[in-house]
Amino acid sequence: MQTMPALALRGLTVYPKMMVHFDVGREASVKAIEESMSSNQPIFLVAQKDIRVEEPDRNHLFAMGTVSVVRQILRLPGKTIRVMVEGQTRARLHELTQTDPYLVAQVEPVETSEHYEGKTNSLRAEAAIRQAYELFDRYSELSPKNASAEMLMNIMSSEDAGYIADFLAQNVSMRVLDKQSILDELRPVQRLNKMNRLLRREVEILEMEQSIQRRVQENMTQNQKDAFLREQVRVIQEELGEDGDNELAAYRRQIADAKLPEEVETKLLKEVMHLEKQPFGSAEASVLRNYLDVCLELPWTKTSKERVNVQAARKILDADHFGLEKVKERILEFLAVKQLAPDLKGQILCLVGPPGVGKTSIGMSMARALNRKMARISLGGVHDEADIRGHRKTYVGAMPGRIINAIRQAGTRNPLLLLDEIDKLGSDMRGDPAAALLEVLDGEQNSTFRDHFVELPFDLSEVLFITTANTTSTIPKPLLDRMEVIELPSYTDEEKLQIAKQHLLPKQLKRHGLKKNQLKITDDAIREVIVSYTRESGVRVLERELGALCRKVAMGIVSQRYKQAHVTGDTLEEFLGPRKLHPEKNGLENQVGLVNGLAWTSVGGTLLEAEVNVVPGSGKVELTGNLGNVMKESARAAFTYIRSRAVQLGVEPNFYKEKDIHIHFPEGAVPKDGPSAGVTITTAMVSALTGIPVRGDVAMTGEVTLRGRVLPIGGLREKSMAALRNGIHTVIIPKDNESDLEEIDQTVRGALQFIPASHVDQVLANALEHPPLAQPAEDAGEAPLGGPGTSSQASIPRT
Repeated sequence: MQTMPALALRGLTVYPKMMVHFDVGREASVKAIEESMSSNQPIFLVAQKDIRVEEPDRNHLFAMGTVSVVRQILRLPGKTIRVMVEGQTRARLHELTQTDPYLVAQVEPVETSEHYEGKTNSLRAEAAIRQAYELFDRYSELSPKNASAEMLMNIMSSEDAGYIADFLAQNVSMRVLDKQSILDELRPVQRLNKMNRLLRREVEILEMEQSIQRRVQENMTQNQKDAFLREQVRVIQEELGEDGDNELAAYRRQIADAKLPEEVETKLLKEVMHLEKQPFGSAEASVLRNYLDVCLELPWTKTSKERVNVQAARKILDADHFGLEKVKERILEFLAVKQLAPDLKGQILCLVGPPGVGKTSIGMSMARALNRKMARISLGGVHDEADIRGHRKTYVGAMPGRIINAIRQAGTRNPLLLLDEIDKLGSDMRGDPAAALLEVLDGEQNSTFRDHFVELPFDLSEVLFITTANTTSTIPKPLLDRMEVIELPSYTDEEKLQIAKQHLLPKQLKRHGLKKNQLKITDDAIREVIVSYTRESGVRVLERELGALCRKVAMGIVSQRYKQAHVTGDTLEEFLGPRKLHPEKNGLENQVGLVNGLAWTSVGGTLLEAEVNVVPGSGKVELTGNLGNVMKESARAAFTYIRSRAVQLGVEPNFYKEKDIHIHFPEGAVPKDGPSAGVTITTAMVSALTGIPVRGDVAMTGEVTLRGRVLPIGGLREKSMAALRNGIHTVIIPKDNESDLEEIDQTVRGALQFIPASHVDQVLANALEHPPLAQPAEDAGEAPLGGPGTSSQASIPRT
């Protein structure tokens, strides 16, 4: 019997003639090692049955262990030490004589078979050794991490069965009980046979693991491969400072938080899955990211709280715009209906009027009054249908259409969209944008509007559409049918004066850094700017002229010529230069063959003179002045009427054979067209043929038939204001326009005398110095009348 320090091993078995190193952490174990090393005595190493026991006793230890010698101690950080020991002999544990501060065991060394120390030459031992070689070789192939070529050479150089068994048991991964069973076996050949059986089982286990791994590899689905590849991509992205997983998670989180409609959410989640499968850096991934970003920015469910209050809207409209009373009233009626019927949809307003009268600003005021977000879409010059519906996202540079982009910009699903210049849409081989707008502006269809880029139904039924146009003549009829037209008339000079004082001048003063006391301008000066420097229906040019005036004053103040400026009608030319227009014609004399006609243009009404000269000839009729076909036809109709009434009009019956007639409209570079110059041409021709002068203070408008009837015309409001500006006192108009007088400004009606005429005879009776007829027409002196203008082609004066 021998007594020596003992060390309980956890998960480890040490065999004789084996050099092993391991870490020791328990305090008792460390003290046992130190005692063995300091006293130069062996130590008994025995394995624990249960590795979880911290303070083992005799019952927790196996009976067989190994007497070993401590060769080296290495102290590690903390209380742990690394020990190298060499096994000497097997020994059987009898009892533990001490447990504190370390274990002390009483052991009995065990002698093995007589063949253990010598070489075994029996056939059975040889067979066991060869089998061990073969099994370990196979084990090395299957588990190269646990077996090396050096280990293989070590066992192949030995013919000792017991040693080979102990060596294999020490170096092959096995369970603790299996290792202990090898240590318990004292007969070398039987020990090697047992080791071969355990090694064969380990080989079979490794082969089974490889077989399973091979089958798993073969049966791996495409999704698993993709997951593996995505993991690789993730690692690459992390190295590059990118994070694909976070991006996909962010998309999914945004989709979940947005509370989207079911169809939209399903579609976007599919696109996220599609993006997840894309290889790193692919072009398709960029397209999908752009698509997801656009769709997630759209306000699918976000709305702004609408304020439908007629009184509040009235205050806003009155503060933003002077005049336009009937237009304001119509807009307030629209809001009143909306206040009583909030669910009413499909109302689309079209504001029609000349440039500069405030169509766009009225739309902005409506948005402010309704507390709606506003987005403006300019349709002027749009020729491509894709500008409205968007492009398919598969195209390079694809983007949503202007409608969806405007809603995205507004940030709510119920904004006010202002479609500017809808009358200037074009069409070509890329499609017809006006046709695409049919669905957008139809309240029965636009609840499921599909943009080609988004490819999902978006509800436009809550959007308030306001369109603007200079004329309705170029708007396609199906599109015009979907809109309610509100006409914005031209401003009178008095309205322009008030607009300039209340809005334009304060705005320009602020823009140019001037204080109110630095520029004093009289009402007469503003009227002079309106009359002598502008000729327009709106106030854009007037605002520019006031801006020029402010610049001149700013220059004078900066150069210290004066500290403040006082501008009157007499000093206006010092600031704005010579007058550009000379419209006043109060001193115009009565002349033969010269008649004042009235025409409508996109910038308002204008005075259009007609000159006729009669010279000896062969009956030719010459028309000059850049006239359109309709105006030429009016001249032919007037000529035929005069021929048919030559005797009654006091004209020589054969004038069409002996006289050449030249009809000319001045400003020949300006195109002119329209039928309402009929009475003007007729009067001028009769005056030239009879020699009777035409009154210079009379202007006229109206269409003439072959029988002399005077037909109604449009644009009477603008034409009457042009007559007033040019010093006309009397305006002859068609009798059928009498009902339109209510639309004419009261200032204009009070300054002009309107004479209705249903026949050319009545026109001649009031326009010539003395009528050519013996008796004037019965209706020649009827009550005044007037009416609103009808739209026409923007760039051509319509007579």
